[in-house]
Amino acid sequence: MQLALGACTPQTTALMALMPNGMVPIMLSHFEAVSDSNRQRLAEFEQHGDWDGLARFAEENLARDGSNADWWTIAGYAYSRLGQPARAIECYAQVVRFAPDEPTGWNLLAQAYREAGQPARAISTLNNALLVRKDTPATFYLLGESYNDIGRPQAAVDAYQQALKLNPEFARAWLGLAQAYIGLGRYSEAGEIVKVLEKLDPRLASELGNALSRRQ
Repeated sequence: MQLALGACTPQTTALMALMPNGMVPIMLSHFEAVSDSNRQRLAEFEQHGDWDGLARFAEENLARDGSNADWWTIAGYAYSRLGQPARAIECYAQVVRFAPDEPTGWNLLAQAYREAGQPARAISTLNNALLVRKDTPATFYLLGESYNDIGRPQAAVDAYQQALKLNPEFARAWLGLAQAYIGLGRYSEAGEIVKVLEKLDPRLASELGNALSRRQ
């Protein structure tokens, strides 16, 4: 899933890849504590889809440096790709512990809770993240997604709108906002978003248009 994120930070770009192929190189582009040789090895694990190897390599490095938030992030990503959200949650909780001022750890932790079927925990995590920083579009986007998960479309609308105030070109946030409008029966407002997405991401515009056609 590749997203149009405009001027988002590298941390937000890494998060919003939300676990597709190619995320490790994106993350490594801003990880300062990872050597060039290790970057190459990590990229190879990603290229071959060797998530077991990636997890083991991250754990080996954590055995030497257990307070390194970058390696906890890599480990959490590997366990997420392995379909082990509980272990991913443990890793991302360590990212938050060792880098509490960075939004990436909070957001990845919240996403792991969503993957584990715990949207209420995701909402709590994201609200805690907002106590630390309120300038990250991805945090508000994931909050909107989490509110949609539990059937609270109005709360989702408010969260998506905050994400879009920070980044008006955040296509996925526009789509989420439209889906929340549909949940509220506000079809005309959702229809206006189709026009916005036609400029930002035609594929998402088509997806939304089809969803509206089924509802109307």
